[in-house]
Amino acid sequence: MHQAQVTEWGQAPKYIEVVDLPSPAADEVRIRVLAAGTHQVVRSRASGTHYTSGQLPHVPGIDGTGTTDDGKLVYFSSFDTGSFSEYVNMDKRRALPVPDGLDPVQVAGITNPAMSSWMALKARTNDLPKDFTVLIVGATSASGRVAIPLARGLGAKRVIGAARNKAALDTLGLDETVIIANEPEKTDFSTLGDVDVILDYVYGPVTIHLFNSLKSHRPVQYVEIGGLDSTEMMLPSSILRSKNITIRGSGPGAWSMQEVVETMPDMLTALKDVPEQPVKTVKLADVEKKWNNAGSERLVFVP
Repeated sequence: MHQAQVTEWGQAPKYIEVVDLPSPAADEVRIRVLAAGTHQVVRSRASGTHYTSGQLPHVPGIDGTGTTDDGKLVYFSSFDTGSFSEYVNMDKRRALPVPDGLDPVQVAGITNPAMSSWMALKARTNDLPKDFTVLIVGATSASGRVAIPLARGLGAKRVIGAARNKAALDTLGLDETVIIANEPEKTDFSTLGDVDVILDYVYGPVTIHLFNSLKSHRPVQYVEIGGLDSTEMMLPSSILRSKNITIRGSGPGAWSMQEVVETMPDMLTALKDVPEQPVKTVKLADVEKKWNNAGSERLVFVP
């Protein structure tokens, strides 16, 4: 069979032929991969910079869709088994039926982005009030766009999006928008009012400015999910003393894979309410030359 492998950190994966998989163990199922998404975490792991990158050779991909030997369409995910492969053996608990009506390519492209906000709201917040208000920082990113309908499905009545691109924000059906300025400290957060939860895909200077600007009369639960702008920031102690804010992160380690497995069927069902997202399908055989695609669409590799 064939699979993609990274043989040198930072280099594009190569399409190579490898020995066929052994027969699946009693607690595993063999899956013929139909589609696997190139998510931010997939790229980070393939660069060798992510805390879950592992060792070389590295098979990219953490999830995908495929068919089992008995013809069932499933979604699977694992940080231990790369999905950029013609076949994978997967723990049966991590191979879940894809609900009727969902496109396997869309599922492969958006489930990981969707998981970021889903797990942030389900596992990293507590006792959100009825009809809560959520601010999504980085709302025009792939994960941010999907977070909007998922947050509404989980009870948000008011959804605010912050990003740099006003035209893109205006297409997302948000209740309010905030334009992030080129100089983050000039971003106008004055109209936010009460916010119950913040999902942050950007991080860095704009987050510090947001904290300083908060005037919510209610407790604010902040969840850091991504670092599109920066992976570090200086957090003055005065912010922690002067704001009623709880700070958490969301990612592997902040929640367990068992928690993901338990909630994944509900999340897959919730994807029915997510509008079709921009994805671009590429043959796995072309992985080396298409890996550094500069387009805005999510790359999904197919056989």
